[in-house]
Amino acid sequence: MDWASIFIYDTTWSFAAEIVIRVIVMFAMIILFLRFTGKRGIRQLSIFELTIILSLGSIAGDPMFTKDLPLIQAVLIMCIVLLLYRLCTWVTAKYKVFENLLEGKATYIVENGLFVLEDVKKDKMSHDEFFAEMRQYGVRHLGQVETGLLETDGEFSILLFPRNETQYGLPIFPKEFQAAKTIENGQPYACMHCGYVKYISDLNEECSRCQHSVGWAKALSTKIVN
Repeated sequence: MDWASIFIYDTTWSFAAEIVIRVIVMFAMIILFLRFTGKRGIRQLSIFELTIILSLGSIAGDPMFTKDLPLIQAVLIMCIVLLLYRLCTWVTAKYKVFENLLEGKATYIVENGLFVLEDVKKDKMSHDEFFAEMRQYGVRHLGQVETGLLETDGEFSILLFPRNETQYGLPIFPKEFQAAKTIENGQPYACMHCGYVKYISDLNEECSRCQHSVGWAKALSTKIVN
């Protein structure tokens, strides 16, 4: 095995020096590009902005080590992409329809302690993903949540009920999110599919809200811990 061919091949000292210059120029261009696109964190990027960032890697990467690609072409492409980005952000700020088309709308996951079934299906996200996000806020059951939103940037926003308005709700911690095996008198139960709470007489009873019979968990009414 020719180790020199693997690591060096036909690289000359002059091309190695050229690579240094190319990397410095493209690295500076990436910093300038990101500086002009704004100050939001990566998790807060919209789908459109994330597409721009991913494209940026391809635009800047190849000219760093490809001898046949002059830097001026990459710089020109980056400038055009930046202008397009600025144009799109201006249009989205001016026209709400274009903003919804480009970045989407916030998705309601929970309203008044219940899953919003239509939006949950549309986003194809599991209960576990929502539960994990809500647990970060110290939520123990859906009866503590007035509104849960999945923002367009992937963040999860939660509006909690005041302590004195806490309802019975579906538990979201694994040990409590279990189908009941017996029915206790005077104990409400929550549908494990949609969170609907009611008093049941049969553990195999179909939920009148979502028409599912996946199981009933013992509903909780504990108040949020501040």
